[in-house]
Amino acid sequence: MEHVEKTIEVNRPLSTVYNQWTQFEDFPYFMEGIKEVRQIDDTHLHWRADIWGKEKEWDAEITEQEPDKRISWKSVSGASNAGTVRFEPMGPGVTRVRLVMAYDPTGALEVAGDALGIFSARVQHTIEDFKRYIESRTEESGGWRGAVEQSERTQ
Repeated sequence: MEHVEKTIEVNRPLSTVYNQWTQFEDFPYFMEGIKEVRQIDDTHLHWRADIWGKEKEWDAEITEQEPDKRISWKSVSGASNAGTVRFEPMGPGVTRVRLVMAYDPTGALEVAGDALGIFSARVQHTIEDFKRYIESRTEESGGWRGAVEQSERTQ
């Protein structure tokens, strides 16, 4: 698996940034190539995306979620990927977002794109677009404050 890590500071309070990230169905508004994210239940998501010109679908499971701290996931079908997004207060109204992803490129085109750094650049654009998205809003579009441990909701 390949790994990518990107960090950005967002000019919004910690809870606002975290709450917006929990609105998975809003991801197509700021994630290039993502066509749809459907939340099936508290810990399961169905993704549909255009990756390297091909439509791909996969299911993901939220494995860990601690409000205002982190969200971790792994794919359970389709495109193999996993990751964690962490949220850290940097001061009044400023939050650091750190996104770490592992993924398994498949096919010659994805492997070549990875070698050229295209996936890493797309992840960078994603967090920059998230920053623009949340900073352009007066408030988050919603938020889920539950907790998940070992893929099970605990609160």
